[in-house]
Amino acid sequence: MDDLPVNPGARPANEETETAAAAHVQSIFNSIAPSYDLLNHLLSMGLDRRWWNRTARTFRTVLARPNARVLDLCCGTGDLTAALLKHRPNAAGPITGLDFSAQMLHRARAKFPAANVLWVEGDAMHLPYPDNSFDLVTSAFGFRNLTNYTAALAEIHRVLAPNGQIGILECNQPYGLSGRLYNLHLHHILPFIGGLISGDRAAYRYLPASIARFPRPPQMLSMLTAAGFTRTAWDGYFLHAAGLYRATKS
Repeated sequence: MDDLPVNPGARPANEETETAAAAHVQSIFNSIAPSYDLLNHLLSMGLDRRWWNRTARTFRTVLARPNARVLDLCCGTGDLTAALLKHRPNAAGPITGLDFSAQMLHRARAKFPAANVLWVEGDAMHLPYPDNSFDLVTSAFGFRNLTNYTAALAEIHRVLAPNGQIGILECNQPYGLSGRLYNLHLHHILPFIGGLISGDRAAYRYLPASIARFPRPPQMLSMLTAAGFTRTAWDGYFLHAAGLYRATKS
């Protein structure tokens, strides 16, 4: 199954254009923002916290540099951003947390009012920063919602400084028995509970569909290489239901 064709990006309702797909994704996340944190913790059985912290520890060397410039893309309500902050020196510059959902950012600011973070409403496909602006760019469970994965990787590569690192924590679809059990949870339990609590059943049908649509690790690693990254790697988390993609801009 690893030779499945790579889809261009998120298409919540099989939209014909990236603009229409992006507007739909934005509306979905604005809609589910009030219940997003609760459902993340519930539906991941609390593993999401462990995954954020594990991702942050992976980049602790660059985070420990006071002058390191850090961008957390698709930051949502700020949980990975906060995990990254734990490894920053007191005198370090702020982390930038960027998302295109105003409602998600509203909750991030409320959750972390004193955090050393610049919360920015912006488009990950068209970053408002010059070339070579950051030493680390991360994203947790948001990259698959972008409308063109190849273009998004190119944009991240553009804003990274030479020797800068990328870290994409994203869901995966495991194989074998664990994959069948995961699919039961993903396509039946998650939409039911998510729709019941959030009141938006369509959103929680889209989320498992977006995971099924997302490239598998071999494809993503190839895409990272094609985008100009080196030292590409994938670390599988919890039966490979999620994992961290890592690479460097040479």
